[in-house]
Amino acid sequence: MANTLTGIIPTLYEALNTVSREMVGLIPAVRRDSNAERAAVNQTVRVPLGEAGALEDITPGAGPANSGDTTVGYADVVITKSKAAPVRWNGEEEKAVGTNGTFNRILADQFTDAMRKLVNAVEIDLAAAGKAGASRAHGTAGTTPFGTAGDLTDTAGVLKILEDNGAPTSDLQLALGSAAMANLRGKQSVLFKVNEAGSSDMLRNGMTDRLQGFALRNSAGITLHTKGTGASYVTSGSTAIGVEDIALVTGTGTVLAGDIVTFAADANNKYVVNTGVAAPGTITIGDPGARVVIPTANALTVGNSYTPNLAFSRNAIVLAARAPAVPTGGDSADDSMMLTDPLTGITFEVRVYRQYRQVKYEVCLAWGCAAIKPEHIAILIG
Repeated sequence: MANTLTGIIPTLYEALNTVSREMVGLIPAVRRDSNAERAAVNQTVRVPLGEAGALEDITPGAGPANSGDTTVGYADVVITKSKAAPVRWNGEEEKAVGTNGTFNRILADQFTDAMRKLVNAVEIDLAAAGKAGASRAHGTAGTTPFGTAGDLTDTAGVLKILEDNGAPTSDLQLALGSAAMANLRGKQSVLFKVNEAGSSDMLRNGMTDRLQGFALRNSAGITLHTKGTGASYVTSGSTAIGVEDIALVTGTGTVLAGDIVTFAADANNKYVVNTGVAAPGTITIGDPGARVVIPTANALTVGNSYTPNLAFSRNAIVLAARAPAVPTGGDSADDSMMLTDPLTGITFEVRVYRQYRQVKYEVCLAWGCAAIKPEHIAILIG
């Protein structure tokens, strides 16, 4: 059995090629900050955000205006998870599978599964970050989108929210759960009639390139959000247009991050709670805040549990991925290597530990997710 990684590099790349072609959903849709640097749990990774200078008049002259200096902004993303997927073999187990290449095939499958487990964990965290960091929502809880044949008002509804919020429309993403995707494929015949859609992709492959400006994604990380128990809450003061923090009194129970709430004075807007409460206190709704004035003593209603399909601009959600931290001078690993997925940019670390009559491999990743632009994220309720 190989005790360093050199001898199994072909096996690792076989596993990587399998996984990289199965990664669909949020990971390829969000902004990624991924490299081979190391990071520890609770470490902050600073993601730069560049901006141009303010608009200025063009005035002919001997030289251009002495302008253009800007302060590069940033978003801080905290590394919240550091995980390893282990694979261990002893000599007797290797002998038992034979020497005709079976061992390498099994090992490739194990590495594939290790990467899948890490990817699935990242996907779930991205879905949670997007849900809890959204601005507003469109749709009806418990009603799967795209259920009416020939009706694409679901995409139009979330697109309207993003456009009203000023989100850039050049790189919009729509990540759907399995039920919404099934309706899209099964009921929206306009997408798979070649003479109407202009392409056979949905008919032949089950996918379409773009829909009303959105790149379509299918994410298994999108799962049911269970609503909080909050009831009988009312506002304790008047909330002006654009304000995000809303104080609540008299009620009981929890209002959770990700809950969708409405107010008696503003039934047309479904706000997403970014920071909740477990008792009377102040909730925070997503940017750009209240769309109308919400008066004092105005009743809040917490919407029902729902499936949070996500519509967003790519730069609104950030994934920071790193190799996990190791002590200065290294640990007892005999070898390690970095393996970068060319399609997602995620860099996995693979380590090998030679033990007593056995060898343990680890596929490792440290990551954190953050919604940095709530105004550029909307929820399509399912």
